[in-house]
Amino acid sequence: MDRPSSDIAFTPAVKAAQQRLGSRDTYRRMEEKGGFRTALSDDLLAFIAERDSFYLGTVSSEGQPYIQHRGGPKGFLRPVDETTLGIADFGGNRQYVTLGNLAGNPKAFIFLMDYANRRRIKVWGEARVVEDDPELMARLSLPDYPAGKVERAILFQVTAWDINCPQHITPRHDVDAFAEANRQILQQLADLETENAELKRLLAEAKTRSN
Repeated sequence: MDRPSSDIAFTPAVKAAQQRLGSRDTYRRMEEKGGFRTALSDDLLAFIAERDSFYLGTVSSEGQPYIQHRGGPKGFLRPVDETTLGIADFGGNRQYVTLGNLAGNPKAFIFLMDYANRRRIKVWGEARVVEDDPELMARLSLPDYPAGKVERAILFQVTAWDINCPQHITPRHDVDAFAEANRQILQQLADLETENAELKRLLAEAKTRSN
């Protein structure tokens, strides 16, 4: 029998912890159905298309984990083919920790957060750096993003993904969301002021006629 896709996270040590703490039966039933999802489904791609940031996890050849924040306009992380996501890599602080880690260990992890709606998705896979493919870098480029020249591309081959529960996620809203909410409030205020002015005019006319 093929191993369930969730084994990418549920190692024997993890399963032992689940057994000891009482959740093993729940996850065993999930494993019997195949485990985590593996395809780049429409709902996953729609979720990704709305993200303007994510966290990329890599591991050094010595086993040291590293988490890097990646940001850009919505949709900067995008599908390249049926199993692969990609981003354009721009210049940064030039530490190159992620690039160095991937050179020695391709295992990688993407953590996507939607704070406003309290949703999060975990994606496991392998990543590689591409520096000699102008067509790919042009495809992933962001013409309106003032980040400078695309230096390389990073491709992420998806192995499995899973949705976390919303527990413990504190809702947060971005500037655009606040700006839209503020615009709606100001419009409602303007409409009420217009309505109030009209009511005052009608009241004044009624008083004039009664006199």
